[in-house]
Amino acid sequence: MKRMFTIAALAVLVAVPVLAQTAAAPATPAAPAQAAAPVGPTDPLSRVLFGAYNSQKMNLTQSAEKVSEADYAFQPTKDVRTFAQMFAHVANTQFTYCAVAKGEPNPNKDDFEKTALTKAAIQKALADSFAYCDTVYLTLTDAKAMEMVKAGQNDVPRAARLISNIAHDNEHYGNLVTYMRIKGLVPPSTERAQQMRR
Repeated sequence: MKRMFTIAALAVLVAVPVLAQTAAAPATPAAPAQAAAPVGPTDPLSRVLFGAYNSQKMNLTQSAEKVSEADYAFQPTKDVRTFAQMFAHVANTQFTYCAVAKGEPNPNKDDFEKTALTKAAIQKALADSFAYCDTVYLTLTDAKAMEMVKAGQNDVPRAARLISNIAHDNEHYGNLVTYMRIKGLVPPSTERAQQMRR
């Protein structure tokens, strides 16, 4: 019961910002009857998880593009990761979380922090990790979200690993925002917010 409450609480924490963005979006005209099927999940919890994941996918992908190759080596202090290591770490971890959510061994055998040494290689690793995770988030239903999967020695709901992935992406996007600000770059999420206000 406690575990279910924790999952529900995490889902609410993820849902509130996504639903707030949806509520603030301008109304769109009614779609014609023969409109294309929606992309992504349609169940309430799954749709919120997909939206939160997609938001971080956009932020991280655009950040990786925006930072110059020369700045990939930037490190605010010697005790923290460089831009390159941060993006590579996100890619590594996404494979880990999404493999658990899929109930299969991690297909990624690289440690991108050691093997992806150029901007192009890191962008590819990040794109590959998102492509892999897309297969979980795009096909998610609320019933699948609550199915138990093996995470180490424990069985957890699939949603727990997907929420952890979103939280981890959020955490490191926050780090990257600070790095970008130090380098005089406007983070992608801020840039989009400024464009919307114009």
